[in-house]
Order: sequence, then structure tokens, then C-alpha cells
Amino acid sequence: MTQEHQTDSRQMLGRLRSVMAEDAAGQQRLDRITTLIAEEMKTEVCSIYLFRDEDTLELCATEGLNPEAVHETRMRLGEGLVGRVARTGKLVNTDDAPGTRGFRYMPETGEEAYSAFLGVPIQRLGEMLGVIVVQSKDARSFSEEEVYAIEVVAMVIAEMAELGAFVGEGAAMSARHQQPVLFRGTSAQEGNAQGHVWLHEPRVVVTNPIAEDPHRELERLESAVDELRVGVDRMLSTAKSGDKEQLQVLEAYRMFANSKGWMRRMEEDISRGLSAEAAVEKEQSTARARMGQVTDVYLRDRLHDLDDLSNRLLRILTGQGNETGAEMPADPILIARNIGPAELLDYGRRLKGIILEEGSVGSHAAIVARALAIPLVIHASRITTEALNGDPVLVDGEQGIVHLRPDESVIAAFRDKMAMQAKAQERYASIRNKPAETLCGHHIGLHMNAGLMADLPSLESSGAEGVGLFRTELQFLIRNHMPKRAELSELYSRVMDAAMGKRVVFRTLDIGSDKVLPYMKAVDEPNPALGWRAVRIGLDKPGVMRMQLQALVRAAAGRPLSVMFPFIAQREEYFAARDEMDKALERERILGHPLPESLEVGAMLETPSLAYASDSFYEAVDFLSIGGNDLKQFFFAADRENELVRKRYDTLNVSFLGFIEHIVDRCAATNTPLSFCGEDAGRPVEAACFAAIGLNSLSMRPASIGPVKSILRRTNLIELRNVIDKARDEGAQSVRPAVMDYLRGKL
Repeated sequence: MTQEHQTDSRQMLGRLRSVMAEDAAGQQRLDRITTLIAEEMKTEVCSIYLFRDEDTLELCATEGLNPEAVHETRMRLGEGLVGRVARTGKLVNTDDAPGTRGFRYMPETGEEAYSAFLGVPIQRLGEMLGVIVVQSKDARSFSEEEVYAIEVVAMVIAEMAELGAFVGEGAAMSARHQQPVLFRGTSAQEGNAQGHVWLHEPRVVVTNPIAEDPHRELERLESAVDELRVGVDRMLSTAKSGDKEQLQVLEAYRMFANSKGWMRRMEEDISRGLSAEAAVEKEQSTARARMGQVTDVYLRDRLHDLDDLSNRLLRILTGQGNETGAEMPADPILIARNIGPAELLDYGRRLKGIILEEGSVGSHAAIVARALAIPLVIHASRITTEALNGDPVLVDGEQGIVHLRPDESVIAAFRDKMAMQAKAQERYASIRNKPAETLCGHHIGLHMNAGLMADLPSLESSGAEGVGLFRTELQFLIRNHMPKRAELSELYSRVMDAAMGKRVVFRTLDIGSDKVLPYMKAVDEPNPALGWRAVRIGLDKPGVMRMQLQALVRAAAGRPLSVMFPFIAQREEYFAARDEMDKALERERILGHPLPESLEVGAMLETPSLAYASDSFYEAVDFLSIGGNDLKQFFFAADRENELVRKRYDTLNVSFLGFIEHIVDRCAATNTPLSFCGEDAGRPVEAACFAAIGLNSLSMRPASIGPVKSILRRTNLIELRNVIDKARDEGAQSVRPAVMDYLRGKL
């Protein structure tokens, strides 16, 4: 590199700090920055492009291009070299821009034939804000030192944007964390909530990205890292020796905390002009960028460890974070990228709602949220970067919509909606102790789903006749080690005690797919939902199944016991699982333990194949429960985690309804008790249709029992069945329109 093109990053950052300290409007600051960079880089052009929306970049400041093009020139994500940088998050450094794939000439900017092009993303911890570009007529590639200098400037711009440095009159950017924002996610647990934001991992705001005294910043970094290492060593010393998973994580923390390479890179960043906080965050951003590209599960976990360690170090340096004394609001709405079941249970019922950027409708967090009856919205992209602790927020769990910092008109409409729902709840409470008996005198058994002891009080308050599904996997998912048989036996016994004689159907361990035990080695499968899961794991590794069945027999202690095996796809699987049940009974008899007064062993029908099993299966099974969530996605070949297809297919489609009716008829022919369990069982219109085609038992979340009972008590199933049959005979694809016309006024 020639002397002519050398760039001193410390000198550039020093001048940048002066610009930031000036009392100027946001647009003026950006204009000064482009001029400063062009001078320091000795280039003809420096331009800053920022996102106006998710797909559009706008030229917001420039030195060297036509100033009239500012706020006029726009491009789509991926368009031109600038759009390519924004889409990929990777820099472009070329000595022949016009000859580089994707180049777009923009005549409106007065752009000449600049050969050299360097485009660097402006991003903060994975959030893309824009692109900074320098261009030169000289046909040259920019040096490593020059690239580093622009990367550092891009990072500082991102930090200053977070602090609102570019807002105001004639602003290049709108004020962050102040405007109302609507997020469209996915509903994972229905319900509505109004409250204030509580961030699971609060954003650390770096207020001093540029170092005034590098020696002082090095001392601060060394002191903070020492404190971090002491904290990790303390956690290791107090960790349970038997908890191998926790020990492995803490050992990884200690390895990173003592990494000389990590420390050296941060020291180099400080020597080049960054503050201690900015140096930590620069390394963290690099780790996050790699995390998004790595497919190896182990390496992703290690990068996640480094990300978490960086957060801890930043909180030590800044004194920011929940653990430093921030007070949780009285009406907290939890916001996080993702969260484990144990962490969510620690919050418990204090939460009014939960919003996640990641997750799935069948994830651990979703299971706990349903158990606690807390509205949950997932896939709320980028909400953790926009929300601040204490922000007002509305959660619409029915629509999967989040209103962050809503205006008064939205708040008023939302309150009206909640008031109407509260009135409906009062109506449901008035029929709590009445049977779900239809106008034609038909009784439908309404049962609740559960998974925690905390669910059991709902058995009485909801008016449920029993627990149609108790998910036993939660006790395995919320800990870092396999629970002991005695622990499970005690829990199951307490569940039976709390049910006070009402029937509880215990579903054996349903893991796999998106429910992976923390202490179980993950299996990399191309399609986990159709893979090694539920009873398939239980039969291949029978030790856990045997232990769980023995715990259930001991918990019954002479009382009636109902057990259900999940994801049975063929009759041999049921018979093999039933054989394990018989072995458990024999073992308990030999040990002198009391056997259940009566025993029911059933299966979940979640695969179409089981609907066509031989009569011998239907005659052998004590009861069947249709697992509607899985059965529906397999029937329509539509992944329920995929928003593009999951709402495309209607439960009341005549094909699906006819398939359910086929199962009803087979069970009726063999006198096999049948129920329907899943989200659709808790939807009043669907529930009424299920009852009309012959399903006498439904199992749902406790909050759905009132609405379902209310519509059933106002419905004549004979009339509704006629409506369904007529719609089918007339060639309708779905019976919903005809059913809604009939039920209008009954809802």
C-alpha cells in the first residue's frame, strides 16, 4: 500500500468523535461524516445508504455524488453492489466496480466511472441498518487497514444511530424506540394482553464507542475480564457435580473467558481507537454473523456461548442489565429472541404475555405458555432490537399481532375487544357447573389438557370433566438431567390427588421433532416431524419408557390409571408398548407394590395410517385420542410451523371432516372410546361440527372449555349434521360457510 492511500483509523475515529460532539442536526452529522471519511480515505466519493423499510435502501448522505440525489435515490434489497452488501451482510471490495457482477449505474447521482468500490454493511449485532460506500477513480483494491477503518466507522455509525444521533429536523433517520410499530408474528397461544415490555436480555447501549484514552480503555477491559473470569469460576465451583450439561456449558464459558485470541483481538480494536465496550461488541457481532452461517450444531452452541459471555462482559463494563436493579413492571410482557422452559417457569404466572423472535408452535416455550395460559406470539422478527424495557405493548394472541408503543386509537379498540371478552367470560362462568348438553339432549364430555401441577386448579375453575391429556414431557424438558423414578412418581401422585377422583390421561414421553431433551444427544434429521420421535424413541430406548411406566403405576397406588402412547403409526407399535406396560405391572407386583384398581391403555391417532389399521387394533386398544394438530398437518402435507401453508387448509374441509368421520365410524363399530385432542377441539365452531359427526369427547386448553360449552348448549346437533351433509352433497370444498350461517346468532 502506498503512503498516498494509507488510513489511520485512530485519527479518523478522533475526528469522528469531534463531529459527534458538535451541536448539529442529524442530517448535518451524516453529511459531515461522509466528507470526513472521503478526506481520510483519500477517495472521491463516500456515501451512506440507510434502510427506509425492510426492502428499500435510500441514499441519505454523500460526498462526491450529486447532493440533489440525497433522499431521492433508492434501491431494492439485493439491487446493485450496495443492495448486495445489504442483503448478504458481507463487504464488497473491488478494483473494477463496473465489471463486477450485479453492478448498477445510477445516472441520477451524477456518478462517474469510478473503478474502486468498497461497500461495508452498517449493522449492530445482526441488525442491518444500511451500507457505507467509498469509491475512487483509481483502479485499486482497498487495503486491509482501509477496510478495517471503514468497518469501525460503520460500527460507530450504528451505535450512534441507536443513540438517536441522526434524528431531528431534516433527519436522515426517524427516531428509534419512539414510534408505534406493528409486528406480525405467529400465534402459539391464544389470548390477549396489555402491559409493558420486560426484556429477558436487555439491550446494552454503548454510549461511548470511540476511545478518548486507549490506555484507560485497556485497563477497563482487563478489569472487566478479570471480574468475568472470577464470576465464571464461582459458577463452576457451585455447579452440581452430577449435572454434566451445566458443567460443559460453564467449562466452555471458562475457555472463552481465558481465550488469549479473544482478548488479543479486543486489545487491538482498542489500540485502533475503539472503547472497551465497542471492542467487545465488535467481536460479538463477528460471532453472531458466523452463527447465522454455521450449520454444525456443536459449533453454533459454542458461538452462542461466546455471545452470552460477551453480553455478560458488556453488562460489567456498562453497569446495564436486569440484574443491576431494573424493576419488573406490574404487568410484564416478556420479550426475547428465544427462551427455555425452565427460564419461563421461573417467571411463572407473573407474565401477562410472551413475544419471541424465534420459537415454534410446538416448542418448549409454547408448551409452558399453554400450561400457564399466557398469550404467546412467536416469529415477531426484530422486536428485541426495537423494544425497550417499560415500553407499552399489546399482544393479540388470536391474530399473532403485536402493537409496540401503540397510539391511543389502537389502545381504545384493543380495550373494547378485551372488555367484550371479559363479558363473555362472565357468561361462561355462569355455566361452569352445567353439563355440555346440546339442545337435542346429547352430552359431550369436555376435558382439559395439562402439563404442570400449576394447571390442575383449572380443572375446577374451567368446569372440565377431567384431564384428557397430561403431557409428561415437561418434567423432562425443564431440567438438565434425567428425572429420577421417585421424583416422577411423586409428581404423578400429586396430579392424581389434585384431580380429586376425576380421570387423568397420562401421555407417555413425547419428545423428538422440536422437543429435544437438553441432556439427550440431538439427532440431525432432514424432517424431524416425520422422524425419530415419541413412541419410536421409547421403543428403541425402552429404559426411559419402563422407568416412566413404573412411576405411573406407583403413583396410582391402587387408584384407577389411564395411560396413552403418542404417535402410534401401526398396530405393532401399540402392542410393543402395551407389552412394556405389562412388564411394568409384573415388576411392581413382584416388588409387592399395589397395582392400579383399573387400567386403561390407549393410543394417540396422529398418523393417517392408524385410521386404516386392522380391526384387531381397534378391538385391543382401550381408547383412542385423535391428535388433531399432527394429524391435520400430515393429512394436508402442510407443516404447521410454516406460515405459507398452515392456514391454507381448513379443518372443516369436507375431505378432512370425512376422514375424521371414518375414524368415528370405525370406533363405533368396535365400541372403542374416542376423543379429539388439539387446538381445533377448543375452537367453538369446529367443536360443534366434531360433535355433530359423532365425537362425544373433546380435550382442549382450560380457557376454551367455556366458549365450547356455551355453543354446544345452544346447538341442535341433528340440525347441524343436516347442514354439514347438505353442504357436502352440494359439492362445497368446506362446510364452514354453511355452518357459520346456521350458527350465526348462537356464537
